[in-house]
Amino acid sequence: MTRKRLSICYAAPGQNLVPWAGPTRNVLNVAEALAEWADVTVAFRGTPCKAEREKYRVIAIEPGAPRQATLADDNAARGLHPVQHLAYCRRLHAFARQHAGAFDVVLEKGWRLSGLLSAAFRRAGVSAVLVENDVRFWTEPVDGLRQLGKYALHGFAHVVAGTCSRRAAAVIAETDELKAALVARRGIPPDRIEVVALGVDHTVFRPMDQASSRGALGIPSDVLVVLYVGAMDEYHDLEPVIAALAGSSRRIELHVVGDGEYRVRYEAQAAAAGVVGRFHGRVAHEAVPHYIAAADLCIAPYRLEAFHGSQMTFSTLKIPEYMACGRPVASVPSAGANRLVAPGVSGFLFQNQVEAWRSFFAALPARDTLASMGAAAARAIESVTWSSTAARYLEICKHVVSAHPEASVPAIADPAGLSQ
Repeated sequence: MTRKRLSICYAAPGQNLVPWAGPTRNVLNVAEALAEWADVTVAFRGTPCKAEREKYRVIAIEPGAPRQATLADDNAARGLHPVQHLAYCRRLHAFARQHAGAFDVVLEKGWRLSGLLSAAFRRAGVSAVLVENDVRFWTEPVDGLRQLGKYALHGFAHVVAGTCSRRAAAVIAETDELKAALVARRGIPPDRIEVVALGVDHTVFRPMDQASSRGALGIPSDVLVVLYVGAMDEYHDLEPVIAALAGSSRRIELHVVGDGEYRVRYEAQAAAAGVVGRFHGRVAHEAVPHYIAAADLCIAPYRLEAFHGSQMTFSTLKIPEYMACGRPVASVPSAGANRLVAPGVSGFLFQNQVEAWRSFFAALPARDTLASMGAAAARAIESVTWSSTAARYLEICKHVVSAHPEASVPAIADPAGLSQ
């Protein structure tokens, strides 16, 4: 007798569907791989953009959600008024009641109120697993009534997330360091947390011919190119890189792909310092590997001061994607980078400070050496796949369902309105 495929909902209540954003791609890549073995539905708060969905369904938790900044930022909870937050929490409970009969198990992507949707589904009789990529800490000064109010709301959210997380049947963390933080900060029993690393889509991120990519992008063939891809915000700091390049005697171009609130400032600093390069802005996801191919070195300059205790506990998509394209990586020592990058072999790890970057650029290996390091990076990342990530997710889901049969209800083929 053929075993019934699990019906899984991967819900991201704190995100809007914005395909070029890393957190959205994370969810969709897992869903794509999971769909090989299970019936998968992905639920975002809002779906302002469309996504390929041949293998899985995509629905909106709140179809009429406001579109504030959704095309620039997938964080669906940013800037919400407390009253709007309460209304959305009620919507989450209604969503759980409405769709409880459709799923055997729910994966909830961590957000400001991590575990709240899991709790709602659990009350509706459905097992739930929390997928956490961060422990959110307060890193801003409290220097006025507005900041005091934001700090109070942050504290309330921390209490809610801690209470709900402790009640989840299982928690998936991206790194061992994150697991330790969840145990210490939220009091989650360590035996209830499984560590599962992120994957790489090797069909998209793969080695390509550098000369062809440079020709298509109008980049000179004989210059050493340093590339950054991603958001420009409080967590990613390009200032030390720009300052170091301003005083470099080597012919190095800085190319930046992406957008964010700090982009204008970085562009102005680069122009004022006479740094040669280009800010390309946001590009189509499928075009990103061509920009990586055109580079000699890719960078991930995280600002560790933005994280609690200067400890970056989450994993990162950009580093394995750089490596899968056959490029060495320069980043900061952190949980994700330490696991992937072998210093001097497939990349470089040092503090994101001006003097460190100046020393690095002065001693930067020749382009042919960087190319050899890139080949080593690609080999090192070959076994990192979304299929292996999804297989572990599926294993955890099956265990939760079998261990809590009373919290699971039979799945139905097409709940009302789900495929619309």
